[in-house]
Amino acid sequence: MKQTKISEAVVRRLPIYLQVLNELNNREVQTVSSQELGVKLDLNPAQIRKDLAYFGDFGRKGIGYDVTYLIEKIRQILKLDQTINVALVGAGNLGHALCNYNKYSKDNMKIIAVFDVHPSKIGSQINNLTVMPMDMLKHTVEENNIRIGIITVPGFEAQNVANQFIDAGIEGLLNFAPAILKVPEEIRIHHADFTKELLSLAYYLERERNDENEPNLD
Repeated sequence: MKQTKISEAVVRRLPIYLQVLNELNNREVQTVSSQELGVKLDLNPAQIRKDLAYFGDFGRKGIGYDVTYLIEKIRQILKLDQTINVALVGAGNLGHALCNYNKYSKDNMKIIAVFDVHPSKIGSQINNLTVMPMDMLKHTVEENNIRIGIITVPGFEAQNVANQFIDAGIEGLLNFAPAILKVPEEIRIHHADFTKELLSLAYYLERERNDENEPNLD
């Protein structure tokens, strides 16, 4: 694999490519061109070829990409060919939904532990997982080589949860709480803020409506 520094935008597109390739594979499609992928993803085929070329030469001129082979390679790039254990803090509705989705996911990133601070939730079951108290988090993370933490708690609790994850030795965080978290540089953090996305979507909807109502001066 080339040692060129890969931009975050490229890495974020790889799961999108993988999703489409899996759909093609389920339909027993054997090969696909960058042009066909571009149409499905509304992306420039040249961008797709460039993205994939960062990691190797996967296509064949005049034929395209072998779907099964490219799935395997992207999974390797994303480290999905190895098991990555995940812990979740916040056994509310969102936490339940993520655990339910993860149970049926074929990826090797698995939520294996769930924690909460509220006594009414501790000891309850989410699928085959028992909600544990927060004082068991550090030991559980260390004992099970858990590398990623998911935060689904209210905003005012999120920083404290992040701190406990970091103290336990977590390497990456996925934050669903509506809060900006401070973490050390060596900790990778991604934010999934539903409220922010909805607010920005509302802005663009209103802007498009205004554009449609503007008089045509041609």
